[in-house]
Amino acid sequence: MKRYLLTTLFFLTAISWTMAQQTNNKEELERERKDIQGELKEIQDVYNRVKGEKNQSLAQLNMLKRKISLQERYISSINKELKIIDDDMYLSNLEIYRLQKQLDTLKSQYARTVVYAYKNRSSFNYVNFIFSATSFNDAVRRISYLKSYRAYREKQVNTIHETQELIAKRQQQQLARKQQKNDALKTQTKERESLAEQRQEKDHIVSGLKSQEKDLQKQIAAKKKRDRDIQNAIAAIIRREIEAAKKEETARLASAKKAAEEEKARNATATPTPGKPAVSNPVAATAPPKKPESYLELNAKDIELGTDFGNSRGKLPWPVDNGFVSIPFGPYTIEGTKLRDDNPGLTIGTRSGAPVKAVFDGVVSAVHNYGDGAAIIIRHGKYYTSYSNLSGVNVSKGATVKRGQVIGRAGDSDDGSSGRIDFMLMIEAKNVNPAPWLRR
Repeated sequence: MKRYLLTTLFFLTAISWTMAQQTNNKEELERERKDIQGELKEIQDVYNRVKGEKNQSLAQLNMLKRKISLQERYISSINKELKIIDDDMYLSNLEIYRLQKQLDTLKSQYARTVVYAYKNRSSFNYVNFIFSATSFNDAVRRISYLKSYRAYREKQVNTIHETQELIAKRQQQQLARKQQKNDALKTQTKERESLAEQRQEKDHIVSGLKSQEKDLQKQIAAKKKRDRDIQNAIAAIIRREIEAAKKEETARLASAKKAAEEEKARNATATPTPGKPAVSNPVAATAPPKKPESYLELNAKDIELGTDFGNSRGKLPWPVDNGFVSIPFGPYTIEGTKLRDDNPGLTIGTRSGAPVKAVFDGVVSAVHNYGDGAAIIIRHGKYYTSYSNLSGVNVSKGATVKRGQVIGRAGDSDDGSSGRIDFMLMIEAKNVNPAPWLRR
């Protein structure tokens, strides 16, 4: 009996732990699906504005590819949900089976007590059982035993009713899970149909882009030239600022060295007090200053700014509201064509004239006008961000800007279908992918 109770306890503990894990997984899936649905809605809202354009664009293709990726993730989350439901149903079936076996055992035990009570139903037997006691204390114990026996039978009946109610409850939950599974399967079918439509639409856009290959080649060449000019401008700014910081640091060290030598000379020529030893100059024994890790972080303000920026990875706001990545960072190929390029930053699609905002506090290092658009370069300690293809600017060189401050307006995309900005991030002269730094 003890072994049976231990086995039952272990089984219940295992089921409770598994169900708790399943609950956590369900909550995580719900959060994931909510995030996916939110991003899908954002992309769809933007895509609807450019969907009716006569010419297919790279922005359309990349938005659809992103939609397809999100749709696949959404379907995958439904598959995970179905697995969780199946696991729940399996565990519930096991519990119902265990409860049914337990109910059978309870009924069998109760039946034996009923048979025993029937055989000894005469009140004379109970009276005889009490008065046949050898002492008063023995009689009290026998009365207590009869009361306990009656309470035990009542408890048996209550336990049987409770077990029956629990089985009915679990069976009702199984029906709810089956309905939940049917609903999830219907949603899965609907989302798969939507995914198939999106893939067909993507193929149509790819076909259109293939017919526009010459125009796209010109657009890519023009963008490549702009990117190269901006990169060169940023590199030149960084070189100038590093050189200026080096000169400033060299002058500071030279001044400190001169002051130390003058102090040493004064100490050497000073008349020592009788009976008091001469004190050596502690400055002269100081080790040579350590070379700074970055000449762009020599003062406390720049160090704090760079540290805060570095700690903001994954938390920076987007430079435009409701933006989307039309061309990702790094090498990319336009599907269906032989066109390839290497994007030094993120090309972010938006509406023409949309406000462009600084992603972090900093100082404007430069404002460039490239004829067909403007670019703003902001320094954040040893970090630099650039915002190009702007139709207008609201700041000037040397201005201090705050996170979220509007610094300009987005210009038109190359095909004129919508707006666009090119956003770059550099750590000193090193070009990095901005995507992991932006909040999604």
